Amino acid sequence: MGTTGRTETPRERYRQQVREEVKEKAWQQIAGSGASALSLNAIAKQMGMSGPALYRYFANRDELITELIRDAYRSLADAFAGAGAGGAGRPALAALAQVLRRWALEDPHRYFLVYGTPVPGYHAPQDTTAITAEMMSVLLDACTAEVPGEGAGAFEEHLAGHREWAGSHPDAPPAALRLALAFWSRLHGVLSLELAGHFTGMGLDPARLYAAEVDTLTR
Repeated sequence: MGTTGRTETPRERYRQQVREEVKEKAWQQIAGSGASALSLNAIAKQMGMSGPALYRYFANRDELITELIRDAYRSLADAFAGAGAGGAGRPALAALAQVLRRWALEDPHRYFLVYGTPVPGYHAPQDTTAITAEMMSVLLDACTAEVPGEGAGAFEEHLAGHREWAGSHPDAPPAALRLALAFWSRLHGVLSLELAGHFTGMGLDPARLYAAEVDTLTR
């Protein structure tokens, strides 16, 4: 059923099945050669279709990348939203940190598509920011519950006048804004280095480093 309650036609179901198969092949290409090498013609050949036939499902490479990015953001946003399900309400910051790590390790190629080096020549549409705003809303809820007060440092004063990115939390304390930024930048920093293999050979456990960062953020 669609959102209007209308039953999908066989043609619509077939179209959706083809689109899902195209996306599956696209992820395989990204895993093998990176997103910058993504080719609709190569996918069409794999599926036994002509290039023009495949373009009826995705108009171009950028439309396909956008769909993959939306799927990736949506999966993380849903995981964040689910972190508080069945509990007392808003999820704890430490719980969100574990959700983020599990999601990143589950599929590094998906992680790097949205948080890695931008694909050359690709520009994501504005509507993808709506999904990231959902994640930030959950994160700011958790951060607001963590901070004891406003905070009076120079950066907090800066954030008091630069809170557009806070979206649905225009009144969040500057200390909560700073904690959210620290969470996002520090944990993504550890994850990006770990997934790129930069800790290999250093003789340390990245999971312990990540846990130490989370402990510092939630202390």
